[in-house]
Amino acid sequence: MKNRFKIICNNKKAYFSYLISGKFVAGIQLKGAEIKSIRIGNVNINESYCLVKNDEIWIKNIDITRYKFCQDPEYVARRDRKLLLNQVEIKKIKKDINEKGMSLVPTKLVINEKGFAKLELGIGKGKKLFDKRQAIKKRDAKMEIARKKKGEINSPNFKKMSSD
Repeated sequence: MKNRFKIICNNKKAYFSYLISGKFVAGIQLKGAEIKSIRIGNVNINESYCLVKNDEIWIKNIDITRYKFCQDPEYVARRDRKLLLNQVEIKKIKKDINEKGMSLVPTKLVINEKGFAKLELGIGKGKKLFDKRQAIKKRDAKMEIARKKKGEINSPNFKKMSSD
């Protein structure tokens, strides 16, 4: 059976700023109509980060916009939310984070086949400035090659081979 899930939010900045070595999938403890807001895509994880407190993992600065039919007058969009993981996973994450320069960053927010919100976490080491420049150069080179190939095919001098 295939894993079916709907990607709600991607954190491209995490892949640009960190070398992701390991990944974990965690549930999120939500309140009220937050899941409805997530399902319609009113969420942003680009500036969020995770930390370990008292053998629990928390995500900070995740922005879940208020659902338009929510009646809660004290709703806070950027509150801390607890991540739901097994104790074995938490211990492994703590061990990995204690290494020099390792961080726990959210990479993707998905809705699984049961309708639950899941957060993919990546354990990564921060890239240096020259690594980021190198990634930009590679990306630009690929785009230039693709642009030239597209230009060759669409040019008036290019003749299509006919299969007569």
